[in-house]
Amino acid sequence: MIFLDKDHDPRKNGELLSVITEKQINIEAVIKETEQLFQQCHMNKPAPQFNKEPKEVSFFKRMMEHIFRLFARPFNLLKPTPVYIDSDGNVFPKWKPKLDDEYKKLISRITREVNIIDFGGIGDGKSDNTTAFKRALGNGRVRVNIPEGVFITKGICLPSWTCLVGAGKGKTTIKLHESAPKGTRLITNANHWNGNHHIYVQGLSLDWNVERLGDVKKTCTWGNHSSCLTYANVSYGWVKDVEAINPGLHCFDISSTLYNYAGDGYRAKGGSQYVWLDNLNGYGFGDDGITTHHSDYIFISNSHMCDPSGRAHQKGFSNSNGFEIDDGSRNVLLVNNSSARCFGGIEIKAHQNSSAASNVQIVGHISVNDNRSYNFRHIGHHKSTDRESQSAYNITAVNLAAIKPIFTDLYKESKPRGLVVSGYKNVVVNQFTLIGDPDYDYRRIPIIAIQYRARNVVLNNISVKDFKSASAAIKVYGGENRADSISINHVEVRDSALKAIDIGKDVEDIRINV
Repeated sequence: MIFLDKDHDPRKNGELLSVITEKQINIEAVIKETEQLFQQCHMNKPAPQFNKEPKEVSFFKRMMEHIFRLFARPFNLLKPTPVYIDSDGNVFPKWKPKLDDEYKKLISRITREVNIIDFGGIGDGKSDNTTAFKRALGNGRVRVNIPEGVFITKGICLPSWTCLVGAGKGKTTIKLHESAPKGTRLITNANHWNGNHHIYVQGLSLDWNVERLGDVKKTCTWGNHSSCLTYANVSYGWVKDVEAINPGLHCFDISSTLYNYAGDGYRAKGGSQYVWLDNLNGYGFGDDGITTHHSDYIFISNSHMCDPSGRAHQKGFSNSNGFEIDDGSRNVLLVNNSSARCFGGIEIKAHQNSSAASNVQIVGHISVNDNRSYNFRHIGHHKSTDRESQSAYNITAVNLAAIKPIFTDLYKESKPRGLVVSGYKNVVVNQFTLIGDPDYDYRRIPIIAIQYRARNVVLNNISVKDFKSASAAIKVYGGENRADSISINHVEVRDSALKAIDIGKDVEDIRINV
């Protein structure tokens, strides 16, 4: 069976998916079908939720939400971005030509092309290059080339109109200095408050040098610190052909100035927008590989995240995901990515005191030995005593593979799942292949769980095999916290669970066509 290590080339994910699923999918036709299913789903009036009196929020939490609202704005649901396919089969968002035009502007505004060596840079793995990078970057409008070698720094801040270009992954390494504080971002933009624009980073390995911290319990500080690369309040950004190694928090964080917890219905000011991440690798991350917060129009393609340390969390309670589309993110497209041995392969979510990610589209993903291959949830808005989410809407996913989800020491009590949908409305999953291990003990649990007040969920063309010790391929949970308004079509189960589909008590609106 497939094993994806830290050196996996994610540019091969599209071809690899065809081998795994044993299907030659016409991706253009599948995307069109998914859009039609989503429109039907979106127009459907879902079964009402059963609501008890909401739990009282503590005085402290109410006070903190009011403080965060000083740096927030009201949430609104954007119109989903159409997805296009070019003549070569490449999938991209409708707004990508706009980003391509901005790239041309960036190149035209570059007035200097320099080499870090000319500013005293030394790639010997010992010398401190912090001053050399600062001098080379200046006030921007520059391309800084970095040759092969290991360049030590205490952190790099990129001004607007900047290209930072190395000789390639594993050839040019930028590494944090032994004395860098725990909260250091290895690379970030220069001004998180006023924002930056037109920043391009390519062809590097980024070593956060977690070893410098010694045997600490937690490897990060707070907010969007402690990561390999952070774009905070950046418009028009690119990160291509970059490897991130052992960050205290995240490998790549596309973020707002501050994470914001003003409550559901609010988003942070100063979010990033129009950012493309392509051909990235990351491993050893304390929290997530690639994450987005309060940012719009983000494109993540051909990237691979694996083997988190989980050390940003309490041991055994590590929500470390390969890809996490988090609080307040909108209109995010993920294409042909992969994850391995994470808590979640792709998690689309929000914390209780923030707006959920919305309008998220996945086209092609390989999840190998993740505990929860695909996990869609708005924490704290699941139970009948929770307030209904105002923002957890609109997810489409096509051509997914979940291979051998497993129990993990990252989150010891978490049950393996191929897919979990909790609290979200208008979710369509089309062409989903799940492959288990016939010798693995799944302890009579279901592999797909639709639960906790999810509404308007469509599962279409689902193939499940080799989950012999599971209880069901798909379970729709009932009771007070039941999911409802569910459509399940064309399910194939081989050498697997006792039941194909298990429907819980009191589910009112469900349509099944196997």
